[in-house]
Amino acid sequence: MKAVSFSHVALTVADFNRSIRFYDEVFGATLVGVTTEHPRERLQGFFGIDDPDPSLKIGWIRFPGGAVAELFEFTPGLPAEEVVWNCQGITHFSLNVRGTDRWHVWCLEKGVEIVAPPLQSPKGHTFFFVKDPDGNLIELIDNKHMRPILRWLGALGGWIFRRTMYKRWYR
Repeated sequence: MKAVSFSHVALTVADFNRSIRFYDEVFGATLVGVTTEHPRERLQGFFGIDDPDPSLKIGWIRFPGGAVAELFEFTPGLPAEEVVWNCQGITHFSLNVRGTDRWHVWCLEKGVEIVAPPLQSPKGHTFFFVKDPDGNLIELIDNKHMRPILRWLGALGGWIFRRTMYKRWYR
């Protein structure tokens, strides 16, 4: 058995409308669905919201290329926690871009909080991190030399790598 494809990533945000504007204006991610009707018992039980009258707004945004993020706005909400890289769990999500230097300038012009300027990895790709309005880390990466492999080889590339240069990780 194996998964068909990646579905989505979910983020809890403090202000739904602010986040929708941010992801649309900075990355071109459009709102494709919203739901606000949730039984109180589900919010209190499944989500563990300790409040007599909780609410939840969920929206789905679609990035160019098809990736989806699900945005949750809970009332009441808890404050964000700073990302700790060596703590188990999700630290960030990543968007493929072309030209990290141009994206760096774009993000500066949009007032996006930038964690560090673009860097080049030993493998040749460039990347940098920004934060959304709630402090969620987003990596902007230009895979450069890996584009043909990621685009054209897809599953075949994975099959080849699994049996050659990365086989020690599959023992």
